[in-house]
Amino acid sequence: PIDIAADAVRFEAIDVYVDSGDQSLAAWQLELMSRTRDVEIVGIEGGEHPAFAEPPYYDPGAMNNNRVILGAFNTGDNLPNGRSRVARIHVQVRGPGDRLWHTELTTSAGADGAKIPAEISIAKAQG
Repeated sequence: PIDIAADAVRFEAIDVYVDSGDQSLAAWQLELMSRTRDVEIVGIEGGEHPAFAEPPYYDPGAMNNNRVILGAFNTGDNLPNGRSRVARIHVQVRGPGDRLWHTELTTSAGADGAKIPAEISIAKAQG
């Protein structure tokens, strides 16, 4: 007998947030990686703020190992501060159960190009 549930495929989306506190966020780079197997990154969308509405830059070749490195920058005056969704990552998951994710913000900068403190968080997208 074949366990259909073990081979079931579903699609999920992960929202990625960067919180720059009271400072304007002009640039960011991060890594997102699945800690569990049977995950494939299949699409990447931009964020909610107009400064990061376009999909971030990424290396399609780096998506082959359940991980992706994303980055974006904006040189305009309309920049987010506080917590802002900067990307949505679409994944294909094979098999039952939740997946474990690791994410790391590798850099964040303000409009002057200077590094600023920021925090990253992820959540399963709703709707």
